[in-house]
Parts: sequence; C-alpha cells; structure tokens
Amino acid sequence: MKLLQARRFLTAVWLLPFAFLTALPAEKPNGTTLSYRRIFKSSTPEFIEIKVNETSNAATFEIRQLDEDPSPTPFEVGALLRAKMFELAELLHHFENVQLDVRRRIANLGEKTFRYEKGKEAHETKFNYTLNGPANQLMQIFEGLARQQEHVVTLERRMKYDRLGVNDALLQFETDLNRKLLPEPQRVVPVLDEIANNPHFVDIARQRARALAERIRDQS
Repeated sequence: MKLLQARRFLTAVWLLPFAFLTALPAEKPNGTTLSYRRIFKSSTPEFIEIKVNETSNAATFEIRQLDEDPSPTPFEVGALLRAKMFELAELLHHFENVQLDVRRRIANLGEKTFRYEKGKEAHETKFNYTLNGPANQLMQIFEGLARQQEHVVTLERRMKYDRLGVNDALLQFETDLNRKLLPEPQRVVPVLDEIANNPHFVDIARQRARALAERIRDQS
C-alpha cells in the first residue's frame, strides 16, 4: 500500500511541470501595427482604413461613407505581404518626421495617413500626393487590399440580395484582377467557389466564378 502511494506521489511530482506549461497563456501577437487611412469627402467611399499587425495575419478594414457608423471588420493578410509592408514602412523611418507631400499646388486627391504604432511609440504622416517611391508602393498595397475587400463585400451582398447582379460584380473583380491591383486575390476564392457551386445563380455567373477561381489557384 505504501509502495502504491509512493508511486502516485512521484507521478504527480513528475507531471507537475507539464501541468504548469499547459496552464501558460498562449503567446499573443505583438502590438506593432501599421495602418493606412484615406478620407476623401464627396467620393465613394469617403473613408477607408486598413490596419495590419506585424506578427499576426489578423487585420481589420473599414470602408464606408463618413456619415455611417464606424464598423472595423476582420480579415487576413498573409505573412509575405505583411513583411513587405513593414519593410517599406522601415524605409520611411516608420513615418517619424517624414514629409511625403509634394510642395506645390495640386488637386485634392484625399487626405492619406500612414501610422506606425509599437507599444508607446507612435508616428504618423499625412499627405495628399507624393512622389516618394516606397510611400507609393505602400499606398498601392493598402489601396489594393481595400479594393480586394470591397469586392468580397460586394459579392457577398449581391449573393444575398441581388442574384442577377452577381455576374456584374464578378466582371468588376475580373477587371481589377487583370490590372493586377489586388495584392492577395486568393482571399476571394472561397466566395468564388460558393458562387460556382450554387445552382441558384445564373450559369454565366457560375462559369465565370469557377474560371476565376481556377485561374487564381494556378497563379498561386
């Protein structure tokens, strides 16, 4: 009996470190974020904001008119694209004391803001139009992500409320895909598959969705 009790005691002691390890909280992504905001009154949309995290694929986007309520929506950005974005931000000194706007009169193209946050450190810069190469590359990525998510939102809305309009939405998506404006078109594939496999949509839309999904998969 004493021998059995001793074995149980030793087993409990041996398992104690493992119990402690499993009780530890999961590692959280760091708080380093990169964001882009564009405000352009009297346009559609008037407000765009994208936020990405350096170590997590969890990001948020917001695309709306200024009189609409804020509604950040989660989406994902892949590691390679995030690395490129933060590399460009580093070239721009994380926007600390950086002047991007051209020093001459030019039409209003909307106020753009880059912002970098890491703990208590935060830097941002605003501009209307810039000739800076890394800044333009970063802006094109952010704008591309916004267009990409706008396509997802439009397709999902048409699928629910305007089935006959799905094909037109697919044509708009295809145009941007042909122009290489979408940084990660593979994010749209699940929606395309849903359209392709749903008999409630017209055949031309289903065929187009299937062809687009196959094209994106082949290019990935």
